[in-house]
Amino acid sequence: MPPGVDILVTHGTVLTMDGAGTRIDDGAVAVAGDRILAVAPAERLAAIPAKKIIDAHGGIIMPGLINTHTHAAMTCFRGLADDLPLMSWLNDHIFPAESRLTEEIVHQGALLGCAEMILSGTTCFCDMYLFADGVARAAHTAGLRAVVGEVLFDFPSPNYGRAENGLAYTRRLAARWAADPLIGVAVEPHSPYLCAPELLCQSADLARELQLPLVTHLAETAGEVTRIRSRHGRTPVGHLAQLGILEPRLLACHCVQLTPEDIALLQAADVKIAHNPESNMKLASGIAPVPALLAAGLCVALGTDGCASNNDLDLFLEMDTAAKLHKVATLDPTALPAEQVLKMATINGARALGLETITGSLEPGKRADLIVIDCRKPHLTPLYNPASHLVYAARGGDVDTVIINGRLVMENRGLWSLDLERVTADVRAIAARLGAGSMAN
Repeated sequence: MPPGVDILVTHGTVLTMDGAGTRIDDGAVAVAGDRILAVAPAERLAAIPAKKIIDAHGGIIMPGLINTHTHAAMTCFRGLADDLPLMSWLNDHIFPAESRLTEEIVHQGALLGCAEMILSGTTCFCDMYLFADGVARAAHTAGLRAVVGEVLFDFPSPNYGRAENGLAYTRRLAARWAADPLIGVAVEPHSPYLCAPELLCQSADLARELQLPLVTHLAETAGEVTRIRSRHGRTPVGHLAQLGILEPRLLACHCVQLTPEDIALLQAADVKIAHNPESNMKLASGIAPVPALLAAGLCVALGTDGCASNNDLDLFLEMDTAAKLHKVATLDPTALPAEQVLKMATINGARALGLETITGSLEPGKRADLIVIDCRKPHLTPLYNPASHLVYAARGGDVDTVIINGRLVMENRGLWSLDLERVTADVRAIAARLGAGSMAN
C-alpha cells in the first residue's frame, strides 16, 4: 500500500497509454508531489490517505494531450486572412502582422493559447514563434509543460534583428530556462525555404551541442518542394539529408508532400513527425501520408498549428479530423484506428519531444500530467470503447479536470492557474489596438 498522497483521482476508466495498452475500468491514479505514485483499481487505492480526492464519476482518466506543433501567440491573429494559400497567407498577411509584434503582445497571446489548451485537455505543447521568452513565461505562469523555441529565418526578425543574432538568442533562452521543471527549449529554424543551408547547419550544430530538440517545417506544400528542387536539386527532405540534418532529435512539422524516397530517408534517420491535418486542409497543402509513415515505423504525433491557420488549439478536434481524413483519403475505414490516433496525441507526442520518460502515459514514476473526461453527457452515452469515444465523440469542452506536474490547474471546468476573464480581455484589447485591417496591410 502506497503512503499518503497529495491527489487521488478515482472511479474512472483509466487509459494508461503504456506499452501494454493497460486499461482499468474502475481505476484510480495516486499523485505524490509532481509524480504518479500508483495506477491501480480504485478499490486497491481507496484506503490511501489523500489530501485531495477527485471523483471521476465513471469518466475517463488519461494522460494529458500533447500538441507537438503550434504558435500559441497567434491567438491574436485568429481569423485573420482566412481562405488563402500558404504563401499568400504568410507573405501578404501574417509576416506583415508579425512585424508589429512585441514581447508583451506575444506573452498575452500565449497566455490565451495556454488557457485554451488547458481547457481542452492539453498538458504539454511545442511552440515555434517570435519573442519565445514571452511564450515560455506564459507557459510557466499557466502551469503548462512546454518546449519553446525562437523561430529562425534569413530575414531580419522583429525580436532579434539580423539572422545571425537568432542563434545567440536561442542559446540565452536555453540557459534561462535550464532549471525549470516545465519549460524546455528547442532550436527552431523555420524551414528549408526560409533558411539558407548555413543557418540550417548552424541550427543543427547548436541543437547537438546543447542536446536540444531541433524543430522545423518540412515538405508542407507542393510549392515548397518545387522551390527547393529548383534551388538545390533535391526534395526538402533530400536537401536536409544532404546537409546531414536528418537525425532522431529532429521534429519535422507537416511532412505533407513526400516521395517514397523521402519516407525512406526519414525512417533511416528516425526523424519524428508532427502531423497537422486541420491546418493542412485549411491551407489546401495536401494530405500527409500518415499511414505510410506509421507503416515505416516512424513516430508520428499530432499538432494543431497556430490559431491563424486552424483556428483553434483543441486536440480532440484534431484527433477526430486525423482519423477521418486518412480513411477517406485511402478509402479504407481501417486506415487510422482510434487507438493509433490516441497514441499520436499522447505517448507519440512525448516521444517526438524527447519527453517519453517524463510524460505521455500514466505510469508510476512519471510526472503527473493527466486529465479527466466527464462522460455524463448525451454525446458520450453509452460508453463501449473509450478510445473510440475520445477520438470520434469527445470535445475539448468535455475535459473536467487537468493536473500538470502534480498541480491541479483545472477542476470542474474552473481554470485555477490563470484569470481567464483578464486574459481574454487583454487579447481583445490587443486586437482593438492593432486592428485586423491595419495588420493585413
